[in-house]
Order: sequence, then C-alpha cells, then structure tokens
Amino acid sequence: MHLQPIILSGGSGTRLWPLSREQYPKQLLALVGHETMLQATAGRLAGFAGALPVEQAPLVVCNEEYRFVTAEQLRACGRGGRDIVLEPAGRNTAPALTLAALAVEEADPVLLVMPADHVIRDLAGFQRAIATGIPAALAGAIVTFGIVPDRPETGYGYIRFGAERNDGARSIAAFVEKPDAATAQRYLDSGEYLWNSGLFMMQASTWLKAMAHLQPAMEAACRAAWAGGSRDADFVRLDKAAFLACPSDSIDYAIMEKLAGAEGLGIPGCVVPMSAGWSDVGAWDALWQIADKDEAGNTARGDVLFENTRNTLVHADSRLVACVGLEDTIVVETPDAVLVAHKERTQDVKQIVARLKADQRSQASAHRKIHRPWGWYDSIDSGERFQVKRIVVNPGARLSLQMHYHRAEHWIVVKGTAEVTNGEKTFLLGENESTYIPLGHVHRLANPGKVPLEIIEVQSGSYTGEDDIVRFEDKYGRG
Repeated sequence: MHLQPIILSGGSGTRLWPLSREQYPKQLLALVGHETMLQATAGRLAGFAGALPVEQAPLVVCNEEYRFVTAEQLRACGRGGRDIVLEPAGRNTAPALTLAALAVEEADPVLLVMPADHVIRDLAGFQRAIATGIPAALAGAIVTFGIVPDRPETGYGYIRFGAERNDGARSIAAFVEKPDAATAQRYLDSGEYLWNSGLFMMQASTWLKAMAHLQPAMEAACRAAWAGGSRDADFVRLDKAAFLACPSDSIDYAIMEKLAGAEGLGIPGCVVPMSAGWSDVGAWDALWQIADKDEAGNTARGDVLFENTRNTLVHADSRLVACVGLEDTIVVETPDAVLVAHKERTQDVKQIVARLKADQRSQASAHRKIHRPWGWYDSIDSGERFQVKRIVVNPGARLSLQMHYHRAEHWIVVKGTAEVTNGEKTFLLGENESTYIPLGHVHRLANPGKVPLEIIEVQSGSYTGEDDIVRFEDKYGRG
C-alpha cells in the first residue's frame, strides 16, 4: 500500500486574466515563487514521513490542449514518469478523479487528490494534516480537508464539522455555500466551520464503489472511456465519444454531499482541519492576500516603481510599470493586454473575459507568446500582408514537415544551429545566416544542437494565420 498523489489540472482561471488564459491557465504559471503552481503541487509531499510511502511521480489528469507543457513542466521539476490522463473536454472534478482511480485500480493505493492551482505556504502543516487523514482513508472513509479560517471570507464554501472520530478526523455536519459577509463572520466566530479546500483522500476502490452506487451513469461513462482509450507516448487518451457522454459534476456535489444519506453504502465522509497557509488563488485579490508585501502593503513582480501607493499588487511582464497615488489597486501588464482593477472588484474580471470571447478577440484565449511541444513563438509585430515572429526551438526538437498556401517565410538564425529542410534540400544554418522559404515549398525547422535555437521569422503573403498549415509529418501527433 502506498500514497498516490493525484493532480487535477483543469480549469481556465478566468478571474486571473490577463495572465491566465484559456490556452495557458493559471496552474501553468509561476504566480508565487519560481515554480509554476503545477510544479509546486507535484512537490508538495517531498520528505513526507507519514504512515504510507509516497509514489513520487504524481498521476495528472488534464485537458489534452495542455498535454505537452504539462509533461515538460513535470519533467523539469523531476516529477515526471507517470502517464498523464488527457480529457478531451472538461467534465468537472468527479469524472476526473474517477479516471485517476481507474488508472491505479489494480494496485488500489490511497489517493491524495490535489487541484493543481492552489497555493500552500506551510508544507509542514500540510503534511501533518495529510498524515492525520491516512487512518480514516485506510478505514474506508472519503476524507476532505477543511482550512481553519482566519477571516470572514465570502469567496469560499464552508464545511461545518461535527464530533471527533477515533482516528483523528471529524464527522461532517453540513456543506455550506459561499456566505454573505455577516454569515461568514458568524461562521468564523462560532469556531465550527472550515473553508472547503477541494483536497480529498481515499482508497481508489472506495471512490469507485461510491461512484458506482451514487453516480452509476458517470462511473459507467468513465469506465467506457477508459476501456476504449489508448496510450500515446506519455499520455493516456480516452475514448472521446464515451467521455463526452459523461455527466459533469464536482466531487462535492456528486459524492460528498450524498454520503450522509447513504448509510447502507458503508462509506463515511469526514474532514481533517488544516492550517497550512492555503489559498485557491481564485482572483487577484487572493494573490495579494498571500503575497509578501512592503511596509505600505504593496507587492510587485517585474520592473515596478511605487510612489505614494498603498495596498496594491502589480505584475509587470514586459516593461516598466510606474504607480503614483494608487490605493487598493490591481495592475497586471502583459505584452498584449493591461488590467487595472480595484482590489475589491477582481471577481468581475471574468466579465471582461466573457466580453472578449463574445467579440472573438484572441486575448481571451491565448497570449502573444504561444507554447508548442517543440518550444515557443512570440508574434512581435504584424500588419497588412506580414508578420514577424521570434521562434525558440528546444534542443533536439523539430517542427512538423509542412507547407503554406498563402505565405512565404524568411528565417534568420540569431542563436544556435538550425537544420533546415527547404523543398528537396536539407542543410545547416549558423548564427547570422538566413534562408528563404517560397510559398508552397515543403519545409521544416529543427534544432540538432544542445542549446536552444532562436530565429526571427518574417512571413509575407495574403494571409498569415496559424490555420494556413498543411502538415505532412509530425512527431507530436498533430493533424
């Protein structure tokens, strides 16, 4: 028996726009410290000294759109090695956990279920709570972890806990939706309520039994999607049609809130209190709350200057941001968008994202810098009939063999060595050398070296959109 970390890496984090976007959500960002939120989650059990040994490589369930960057981030932090389960569409956390349980059904470990987009500042406190929950999980319970509140928070759901069990956990008296301010203060004063963290622990067989009895349609759809799936390198692809037929629901609604009325099932729900500097970083004000601040209450990342400014968060990605006379303000600068918001209205940022989507503006879903399995590119300039990109190709990586109907391309190498296929010729280019890819020519760019390859690409033609690509061969399985 061992403890298997499960990371649920879904969601788009719209309230953290413009840094978090649909194609590059908040769990892939380094919002606190140098590691991304996914990497920090993957390392959360390092040095754990509880009753069970820990499987060091987490099992991750994520959207297939993020598969390559997810795998690369886990590899970079030394936590790769397990299959990554790919969801063809989001179906909330209950189906995601069911897929993870099916992946390890034979070994039947204790699962520690962690969202990829949370921050925990006190790892020792986190690990103590996990150790406390293990006996209840081994005894057949589904354990959730409730955060001991330190303020009357209206942005979280709450759990009212009951009597203490003989294994150190508490019974669950009720789940409560997000309260208004007065109710939240009453909850805090009573000492009987915890924030609902979204962290869970149980044996794989316990979860699958609960699903089969309480959500049979969901469990059957997940089993069919798993049985009809296939392996692709580091990834497990599901049967898409079967998974799209799966109902969508959260762990709380699908299972936890129903356990109290399912005594014959023999699976109790319980909660372990946790004090660990936890935050779900749901919006920019939550990030300000947990960030290190100066004596004026300001926090900054990037090139930032404050003058007569208080209680303000600034994130500067690509240029100097100077703030004069601000108070309780959020400023987030990226190369293609700037957000300025009052700290008490950051929940409304999702309305801006909704308007961008309605207008079909690219800033809703993608950054100017786009990550690809081979590296990344940044569209640094564009106009009528042209576009200029900065392209970086990882060592040993290569782009697809492709052609374009509507544009020609000029490539200039500024760093590293490029292996270029241009029509029937393949040759090397060094720094300060260039080549021209005529419209309609089959071509490929590769990096045969041991350092990143960087080029400037100038596209010219009647259309420079990303959908003007015909791929003939691609090692990453893209059509």
